[in-house]
Amino acid sequence: MTIVVKIGGAVGNEVGPVLADLSRRTDYVLVHGGSAEIDRLADAMGHPSKYHTSPSGVVSRYTDAEHLDVMVMAMAGRIQTELVRALGALGVRAVGLSGVDGGILIARKKEASRAIEDGRVIRVKDDCSGVVEEVRVDLLRALLGAGYIPVVGPPAVSRTGELLNVDADRIAAQVAVALHADTLVLLTNVAGLLRDRDDPESRFDRVARDALDTVMPFAEGRMRKKVLAAKEAATGGVARIVIASSRVPEPIAQALAGHGTVIE
Repeated sequence: MTIVVKIGGAVGNEVGPVLADLSRRTDYVLVHGGSAEIDRLADAMGHPSKYHTSPSGVVSRYTDAEHLDVMVMAMAGRIQTELVRALGALGVRAVGLSGVDGGILIARKKEASRAIEDGRVIRVKDDCSGVVEEVRVDLLRALLGAGYIPVVGPPAVSRTGELLNVDADRIAAQVAVALHADTLVLLTNVAGLLRDRDDPESRFDRVARDALDTVMPFAEGRMRKKVLAAKEAATGGVARIVIASSRVPEPIAQALAGHGTVIE
């Protein structure tokens, strides 16, 4: 059994309980985001983060060349190093890998992205963002087989060697597909996919894999990418996807027990 766990980087996520829970296991790949740290570092460096919303409602980070530098420093530097350090303190032999290392994550650059601005649809220019096309799993399998835990995050690399920012939820989905993982766990700062974002009791407990399009209207903001990632994982053959909270005791055990939005 192999699971892929994605831990969010937005404000409100709890990392400590997730790592403590994972430290009892040896059967996983950890994928990380880092939006809050990127935003903090971007502000400190005088390049504040910018976001845009596509016509379909997907919120994405705008990554020009300057912001790409910030993203790499935050993701492949501070965030990943801290996760590996914290896992090491718990007795886990973890190895931090960006998508560039070993060419693990191969992506294509987004072309002709569109966004809503002042009520108009515009083209997003000079955006160094991409979509993962291929996950090369040999290195991940070798590390797992040797007793190491891979900790994976952006950036990815194009086939021509260009660095690209890619969404961590969708990285997790593609890693789960490539590894033929049994379960993908997408952790977030809310209880799961909610009918009403202000009411934790309004969670969808179960969603059939062929019914994900019907719940998409309830996926607002960053949650929309989690549902898109769940759909990609389901289409790719992952048997079970769980969108669950990182803000509970033993968050991995609870997610695997079905405490979240379970897609299967």
